[in-house]
Amino acid sequence: MTKPLSPSDADLEVPLLDLEPIHGPIRNELHKAVIAVLESNRFIGGSELEAFEREMAAYCNVEHAVGLSSGTDALLVSLMALGIGPGDEVIVPSFTFFSTAGSVHRVGGKVVFSDIDPVTFNMDPDHARGLVTPRTKAVIPVNLFGQCADMDSIYQLCDLYGLKIIEDAAQSIGALYNGSMAGALGHVGCFSFFPSKNLGGIGDGGAVTTRDGLLADKIRSLRNHGETVRYHHSLIGGNFRLDSIQAAALRVKLRRLEAWHEQRRQNARHYVIALSDLEKMGLIGLPVELPGRKHVYNQFVIRIAGRDALQQYLASKRIGTAIYYPVPLHLQACFAELGYREGSLPQSEEASRQVLALPIYPGLSQNQLDKVTRHVRAFLLQQGVEP
Repeated sequence: MTKPLSPSDADLEVPLLDLEPIHGPIRNELHKAVIAVLESNRFIGGSELEAFEREMAAYCNVEHAVGLSSGTDALLVSLMALGIGPGDEVIVPSFTFFSTAGSVHRVGGKVVFSDIDPVTFNMDPDHARGLVTPRTKAVIPVNLFGQCADMDSIYQLCDLYGLKIIEDAAQSIGALYNGSMAGALGHVGCFSFFPSKNLGGIGDGGAVTTRDGLLADKIRSLRNHGETVRYHHSLIGGNFRLDSIQAAALRVKLRRLEAWHEQRRQNARHYVIALSDLEKMGLIGLPVELPGRKHVYNQFVIRIAGRDALQQYLASKRIGTAIYYPVPLHLQACFAELGYREGSLPQSEEASRQVLALPIYPGLSQNQLDKVTRHVRAFLLQQGVEP
């Protein structure tokens, strides 16, 4: 039975993301960290970056982490370091953020789009297997929304054909796959520290993780224009450096990451419990955490026919949502020359019509969670709730 909202509930806003509950309790530590960098006058490289890289590597249980300017640049420099270039094909999922495919194109590679598993939204390894040609050099599985892709199947595929695995872990820091951390599941792992991520910076930032020391050294060189000795360049790289202020802030936040993950998981459990009966009725699709995996819920994404109407209804009740992603990459205008058409990748296309992300960030109050579930239920059961 849907309970009517009180007047105070009607005034309660539930944004898709609010950083204040995250930053408020650690504001003094963030201030001290930033001021320390300002007073050091060392804004590029230095001890804060080195310390963050050590701590990031330890957290992901790998030997090396290299701080970079963004998650996009992490993908780009990984492709460069692995020698992917003109004529090389790279298989990527179509249902993901643009940078996964855009980075392949930027190094001159050919993007080959794979469809997704409709349960997890991650790459469908069986479909990807049929896309391999003699020109295929790498696969980029994306751990979308905070849950790792089917890496066992992807390992088998890549071992069979000798392909590199570039793990796009931009949304999945702290996620587990059979006991292994995201970022430790490929030849390289690529992370984003965009402020909305589970580990978000105070600006742009990213990192690459790897167990390969030679590859890590190459990425360190590439992030600084291919320099190994001052003004001596053995490679052509770019300016992909992570600022010291970002590294200092990320060190503060990394210490809280597991506690924030647990809050996200608790919020997800609330939604699943509150909405599971509607899923049994076929009115909604809820995220599924598969056996052997730990989902860290960068986003809590439901599936629903008539998604746009629900989004508009929730907006009228001051509840924020977002659509990740409204157009799959194979149908983006910039990739038209690849020849994909509507119907080419049906699971990706259906997901783009049905997905809606609900607020999941740490710091959501019980009243906010209750308001979201109450209104989702009201809409799906066609019972209007008067504020």
